[in-house]
Amino acid sequence: MTPSLSKKTNSKHRVLELVNIVKTYISGNTTFNALDGVSLCINQGEFISITGPSGSGKSTLMHIVGLLDNPTSGQVLLEGQDISHLDEEELAKTRNVTLGFVFQQFNLLAKTSAIENVSLPLLYSDVPKSQRLSKSIKMLTKVGLSDKLKNTPAQLSGGQQQRVAIARALINDPKIILADEPTGNLDSKSGKEIMSLFHQLHHEGRTIILVTHDLELAKQAERLIIIKDGKVTSNQC
Repeated sequence: MTPSLSKKTNSKHRVLELVNIVKTYISGNTTFNALDGVSLCINQGEFISITGPSGSGKSTLMHIVGLLDNPTSGQVLLEGQDISHLDEEELAKTRNVTLGFVFQQFNLLAKTSAIENVSLPLLYSDVPKSQRLSKSIKMLTKVGLSDKLKNTPAQLSGGQQQRVAIARALINDPKIILADEPTGNLDSKSGKEIMSLFHQLHHEGRTIILVTHDLELAKQAERLIIIKDGKVTSNQC
């Protein structure tokens, strides 16, 4: 990490903060804390990674950070506002404008063109069709797929499918891009190309959270957060 990049990041405001997050699951007579007092902060423009062994609480933390679930206790602050206990409809609206998701499985509609896949989040934002089309073309061009606009996922390589997913994640200009094992289904060459794209987005000022079990991949981020036994063990803020 260069000094100038560090200075740039530290000057940005805090986008997301978790304060003493506990997530409890109950199975029969057993109570289990998947997250046990987790606190961390994410600043605008940061590229951070979250890693940990299987069963560490990594997936649960991703669901809390991604506003896919509410904590049992603690606070989730989005730009200073407590959103810990929004109902599902409110969470869905907040996710759509705040977060862009990139998943290991791509999660593209199989019989739908690249441009239609990318424009899907705009359907929930009441954006006119002509604007959806132009924005989708712009995003696909940004990720190097201007010649694949009408291709369906079956007509694309794994790396190209993940580029479509990244374009879809960018379409609403989200505050945070959350990438869950984004190279997990790719060969090493395609994986390196996707990571290069994330680095490019970071240098443009995007806030990126990478969730991965791969420590070498996690080390590519500018800040590494390690979770073990439901607790964050390093580099909280």
